[in-house]
Amino acid sequence: MRIRGRGFRMRIGYGWDSHEFKRGTPLKIGGVTLAHNKGLGGHSDGDVLLHALTDALLGAVAAPDIGTLFSPSDPRWKGADSAVFLAESLKRVRAAGYAIANVDSTLILSAPRIGPHAANIRSKVAELLDIPVDCVGLKAKTPEGMGTENAAIAHVVVLLEKKTSGVRASAQSKRRVRQT
Repeated sequence: MRIRGRGFRMRIGYGWDSHEFKRGTPLKIGGVTLAHNKGLGGHSDGDVLLHALTDALLGAVAAPDIGTLFSPSDPRWKGADSAVFLAESLKRVRAAGYAIANVDSTLILSAPRIGPHAANIRSKVAELLDIPVDCVGLKAKTPEGMGTENAAIAHVVVLLEKKTSGVRASAQSKRRVRQT
């Protein structure tokens, strides 16, 4: 669907990331530090969920990917909090005139079990994105037979909607009400 002028009313972005488990580093997933005997190796904090989410948002607005914007060879990003990367992607989404409609994600890892932490992770992601928690989906799977037991993998899809001005949005809402 097109709105007057250029651009699409909705856009979809997809991102994925993976990192190997490593001793001596904290485990962060979705901006939440989890108790575990290993963390995720990476140039930054290794947060696979926030990295995949960052790439999904950037891809939805056809911006450069996370590795281009925050090069792993740049010492500024060594140990960086991945929320910084997410904030930059969100800034670019907003500058392009879009808002996040929803996020859906799948984590693939052997341990720790994500179920007990899912609500906290969803809440943190919602907070970082400034969206309602019921707009953040999170599932976790084990990598049975994949040979990736020493890694964490994240897949994320986002749906963006074109922002409309208050007057136009109000008129659109009234038209929708009349049509139903």
